[in-house]
Amino acid sequence: MVVNGLINISISTIEKRYELNSSLTGLISASYDISFCILALFVSFFGERGHKPRWLAFSAFMLGLGSLIFSLPHFSSGKYHFGTKLEDTCQIPGTRSVNFTCSASGVSSLSNYLYVFILGQLMLGVGGTPLYTLGTTFIDDSVAKHKSSLYIGIGYAMSLLGPAVGYVLGGQLLNIYIDIEIPESTKMDPDDPRWLGAWWIGFLVCFVATWPLIIPFSCFPKYLPGTAKIQSEKISETHDDGSELLILVKNPVLMSLIVASTSEALVATGFATFLPKLIENQFGKTSSFSATLAGLVLIPAAALGQVVSGILVSKCKMDCKSIIKFMIGTCSVALLLNTVFLFAKCGNEPFAGVSETYNGTGMLHNLTAPCNANCGCSRSIYYPVCGRDEVQYFSPCFAGCASLVINKMKKMYHNCSCIGKPERQAGLEDLFYEAVSGKCPTQCKLLPLFLTFFFFTVVFTFMAVTPTTVAILRYTFWISESSYMLLCFLGTIPGPILFGVAIDSSCTLWDINDCNTKGACWVYDNERMAYLLMGISKWLLHIKYMYSVIDILTWTAT
Repeated sequence: MVVNGLINISISTIEKRYELNSSLTGLISASYDISFCILALFVSFFGERGHKPRWLAFSAFMLGLGSLIFSLPHFSSGKYHFGTKLEDTCQIPGTRSVNFTCSASGVSSLSNYLYVFILGQLMLGVGGTPLYTLGTTFIDDSVAKHKSSLYIGIGYAMSLLGPAVGYVLGGQLLNIYIDIEIPESTKMDPDDPRWLGAWWIGFLVCFVATWPLIIPFSCFPKYLPGTAKIQSEKISETHDDGSELLILVKNPVLMSLIVASTSEALVATGFATFLPKLIENQFGKTSSFSATLAGLVLIPAAALGQVVSGILVSKCKMDCKSIIKFMIGTCSVALLLNTVFLFAKCGNEPFAGVSETYNGTGMLHNLTAPCNANCGCSRSIYYPVCGRDEVQYFSPCFAGCASLVINKMKKMYHNCSCIGKPERQAGLEDLFYEAVSGKCPTQCKLLPLFLTFFFFTVVFTFMAVTPTTVAILRYTFWISESSYMLLCFLGTIPGPILFGVAIDSSCTLWDINDCNTKGACWVYDNERMAYLLMGISKWLLHIKYMYSVIDILTWTAT
């Protein structure tokens, strides 16, 4: 719920609140796996010889502590401030009482909370390590070989129930104002791009809910009844050369399995982290709606893929060779479905000074033009308005609007020197305003098509997760734990960072304050983002396909 749910839906809000770019929030997401990788062998060595359920009790303690630490920045960073009323309209020269200049007190330290978030994630990683190493092997040790795939599939599916709750609950919490009470002087709702939701509440809920689990975990026996008999019946399917550790690099089948799993993990962790952000920016939805929608698509699809594959492997009693053939089939379908980004993408709505000029004046990538040069606007405060010409402007000031009227909680602006005539025939509403607060509504209607294709892409991608886990577990315990470390260092750690860098490279308008300090991104090039993410995921899935084929050829040769 915390690691794969709440954190993923909070990424966009944390970026805006603490002035971070996607590369840094990708690092926050990856910090869990950094801790996991470093501790995996240590926990496995001592946990395998110790009382595994009590290690899981320790896991519950650390998960609660990590959740608490992750929520602390909200309580120590003060109230959320998003701008000043003086920036609403274009000011007549000589009447502006505030100078937008950089001062020492104006330098923000919010980005330093990056280290607190990383610490929280590291603690969550400490707690998650026993859960996903000792927990998985505890299941595998306690059930018959032909049933382990089914039980592990159920286990992973149940671990996806938490993220599902995290996405849905966290998405709804984003409809609550970040400081609970909206200031009386503020006219803002979740549709306002400056709105930030109460991301921190879910982490406190998990802190309170996780610590009571310490007691029941501690009450389980060291071994379940019948474990010794089950273990004696299991045999290894490895090409044994007499060295358990060296076999990790010498066994071509196992290495190909690990490389295939690594490429899959890169795609899975990247999309799990940034799918809400992708929906929000590509299709013009709110953070809350995007987070909820991402959870309703991503989590059921991943669970369905793992459960179906677990049942198929169990019923068909697949050996390692059959499992690899199964992986090739699912990967082929996922590669075809991944082309959804080619036709289910949305272009950007016109944005003055970003994607187009001010009616032929000014320059691209420059918010200042002759029509607003005398307004003294500051680009440190993003308050978009939509003009009657169906072009978006950074703020009423940059649109050259001199006056406003508030009608039914909606700000309407008049006397806007930068806004041109509407291309369509002027209607009655155009007589009352030239611009209205908020982004221009998106004209893209491809969201249902994107979600349909993406759902089945996730299903076929995750259908290989359980069989691959089972295939690796066929090797000795130490081999499987070493493979987990490689999977982390080469897959789950760089995945969010790689996707974050790709998303940052598609930014066309950064949040830059009066001290020229760059924060989060306000506007992305949607087409560039779609092509980059498709290119990365297609390349990685192709690597998985290629190494699965190598697996089959190697297995046949040996």
